[in-house]
Amino acid sequence: MLRDRRTISPVLLDGLHLDDKLHFVEEPLEIVGREVKRLKRSRIPLVKVRWNSKRGPEFTWEREDQFKKK
Repeated sequence: MLRDRRTISPVLLDGLHLDDKLHFVEEPLEIVGREVKRLKRSRIPLVKVRWNSKRGPEFTWEREDQFKKK
């Protein structure tokens, strides 16, 4: 006996983004700031990112090059 397999596409409900397994997906909403961290011989560009979170607005500093890969 074969089961009817249906794919569930990602769902957007009142600002909540759920994946195909109905897990909440945090996504970046906007970049709200930029900063350059200076070390002795290098400079690290950082961006302050606002995320949609289950707990409300959340902000984190991320390395700009790593953030672009995401």
